[in-house]
Amino acid sequence: MTDSPQDHAWVTKTSTAIEHHRVVIIGGGNAGLSVAGRLRRSGVDDVVVVEPRDHHLYQPMFSHIAGGTARAGMAVRPQASVMPRGVRWIRDRVVDVVPEASTVTLASGRRITFDQVVVCPGIQRDWDRVPGLTEAMDSPVGASNYEFDLARKASRLLRDVRQGTVVFTQPAGPATCAGAAQKPMYLACDYWRATGVLKHIRVVMLVPDKTVFGIPAIDRELERKIAQYGIELRCETELLEVDAENLTVTIGRAAGVETESIVYDVLHAVPPQSAPDWLKATSLSAPGTPGGFVDVDPRTLRHLRYPNVWSLGDAAATTNSKSGGALREQSLVLSKNLAAAINGDAPSETYSGYSVCPFTVSRSTVVFAEFDDEYSQKPTVPFWKGLARERRLTWVLDRHILPWVYWHLILKGRA
Repeated sequence: MTDSPQDHAWVTKTSTAIEHHRVVIIGGGNAGLSVAGRLRRSGVDDVVVVEPRDHHLYQPMFSHIAGGTARAGMAVRPQASVMPRGVRWIRDRVVDVVPEASTVTLASGRRITFDQVVVCPGIQRDWDRVPGLTEAMDSPVGASNYEFDLARKASRLLRDVRQGTVVFTQPAGPATCAGAAQKPMYLACDYWRATGVLKHIRVVMLVPDKTVFGIPAIDRELERKIAQYGIELRCETELLEVDAENLTVTIGRAAGVETESIVYDVLHAVPPQSAPDWLKATSLSAPGTPGGFVDVDPRTLRHLRYPNVWSLGDAAATTNSKSGGALREQSLVLSKNLAAAINGDAPSETYSGYSVCPFTVSRSTVVFAEFDDEYSQKPTVPFWKGLARERRLTWVLDRHILPWVYWHLILKGRA
């Protein structure tokens, strides 16, 4: 799809006009575009997406980039090329939403009023919440698969390691696909084993939970790979502080008791996360809960206090594990319920709490973890109980099939 004045609305920095739209979608990522495409395909007109970035990123590919199994260019496309047909794009940044007045304020100064609004700006990565972590990422030996540039940096760093200590971290609290923190570690270990240097590398993985994942069947598969690679798994352990100058991390419980220092050669870290700061400052956030996420019914995805406000994805205060894989069902439920509301009907669709995390445990196999918000396994092929086991088939699905489906179907509201 090419960029044209009919398809997109551009916002200038000097505009102060007020305009009205039937549906305003805040965020042009997976969540926003999926909903926009579904709404247009169901006949809802006057749908606009507010998104400041001019390039769209496919974040699940970041782990493959960091682990050296995909080129960086495979994760990025121009935003104009992925906009669903018939959906207008306002290239600007939201700074406030006043639900009582059904108004969105943009960084340019423009205000937009709406009949319905979908809030899905994604999640904020709070690097500064861990002392020294920002400086560590700016150093030559710090990287992460949660930022595009840092994922490219991780690919080079992990490829060139021949000996020493490599520390991988997973954050506590809400995070988008928290298990993705482990994926580059398994990919790197498989590469180091193939090149004969794994025995010279100390690999440490910090996990804030009691087990590596939380579902016994998945834990067994991951623990088997951890043992094969000789990884030091530290459960109920967090990254507390980093001394980037002396290449030292302080780890331990969040309360700061029983801390330990480790000198590292490479640090692959994932930061704590929360809702964007501007969203926390609005009345949309769930009162009395950490993170500042949008206060929605976790089944209908409608706001609990404002009936013309909806949310899904990482910014929503749902009970599921945050992941891109959860969005397919969420976008379907939300778009149907929102369309019903426009027609004056009550929402009838419900989200099951489904989420998924494909663990790339080698450079050719995946452990495909599918589960609900109670951490019970929820396979998409119910009669195939062994789908979660390490398989080559799920590698092909994760690495080759799903990216094509994402670019060509999901973002268009067709899957």
